[in-house]
Amino acid sequence: MTNRFGLLGEHLGHSFSPQIHAVLGCPDYGLYEVEPDQLAEFLETTPLLGMNVTIPYKKAVVPLCAALSPAAERIGSVNTLRRTSEGWYGDNTDYAGFRYMLSSLGFDPAGEKAVVFGTGGASVTACAVLRDLGAAEVTAISRTGPDHYGNLDRHRDARLVVNATPVGMYPENGKAAASLRSFPECRAVLDLIYNPARTALLLEAEALGIPCRNGLGMLAAQAHGSEEVFLGCSLPEDLIEKAADSVRKTTENLILIGMPGCGKTRLGKLLAREMDRPFLDADEVLTREAGRSPAEIIRQEGEAVFRDLETRVLAELGKGSGAVIATGGGCVVRPENRNLLRQNGRIFWIRRDPGKLPVSGRPLSQSVGPEELYRRRKDLYAAFADHRAENNGSPKAAAKEILELWEKSC
Repeated sequence: MTNRFGLLGEHLGHSFSPQIHAVLGCPDYGLYEVEPDQLAEFLETTPLLGMNVTIPYKKAVVPLCAALSPAAERIGSVNTLRRTSEGWYGDNTDYAGFRYMLSSLGFDPAGEKAVVFGTGGASVTACAVLRDLGAAEVTAISRTGPDHYGNLDRHRDARLVVNATPVGMYPENGKAAASLRSFPECRAVLDLIYNPARTALLLEAEALGIPCRNGLGMLAAQAHGSEEVFLGCSLPEDLIEKAADSVRKTTENLILIGMPGCGKTRLGKLLAREMDRPFLDADEVLTREAGRSPAEIIRQEGEAVFRDLETRVLAELGKGSGAVIATGGGCVVRPENRNLLRQNGRIFWIRRDPGKLPVSGRPLSQSVGPEELYRRRKDLYAAFADHRAENNGSPKAAAKEILELWEKSC
């Protein structure tokens, strides 16, 4: 099928847009990576009938449009292009997308102070929405200029923090434009990034108990608006959440933690087959990369060396999407591993009675016994886990329980 519509940007390997537009009724949607010096030529020669526009071209396409919608003209940013007989018509459905995202969080910006990281097209749109909704003060933070990352103390009273930069986006996971510790009055956080599902900024917000949202809802809502521009007709609004749910269910990792011998590998393979996903075993990945098994590394160099290697492996596995991942039994002893796993997934604690746990080939279980090892780790498993599942009987029954929990939590 020849694509009629697509996404225009510079780097698009992370995009979920084709999946979202398929749910919205547009299966012929492609990704088009274009270098900055080729932008004008691409717009002149492409046969596409319509495009979404993302980083870094939302402002750059404005002068290349024959006409602009009132919203795009006022904001100075375009995320939707539709071909007309006169040339490209530029629109801005990010405006409605950001409003949807803000509404889903339940935060009313009226009378509040907000800071928005970034000064690009997404930032300009977010600032326009917040001002239109009556925010008392909206400040865009840039690397230079009067309001920058070096003088955030001027905005300690901000109640809403919005990240409209690509900082922390896949594959540069784990980074944040700034820490929420700079904003002690913050009551809500929005990050326009949707891959990973939980950026470092959002993970920090969760840890501080601050309500937050990623950009998936905005992505689905702006895509819904773009489809209406492309097709010239209205679409049911409930398609927005259906599209977002579709992405969540297929891209977040399902992660298994639990004691050595609790059945994570067997369960993981069952779940991967049921969900038609790849299965990844963290210990097997580590063994391939290190050329030695975890037991050999622990015996030869000690547990600390093994844990360092394990954290590096989890950092890479956690960045991926759409897999079932079984972790080593002791990954919970490193607190930083939780965020590495949760950045793009949900964690299930597989529980089995300590008396049923095998110890052969497991040096730590052998050294202190499974009962004592469980006593030391049970609170750590509880702190890591989003959900719990029992595996004291049939593995198929345990897998069914996990799948039911997964469906309910999506």
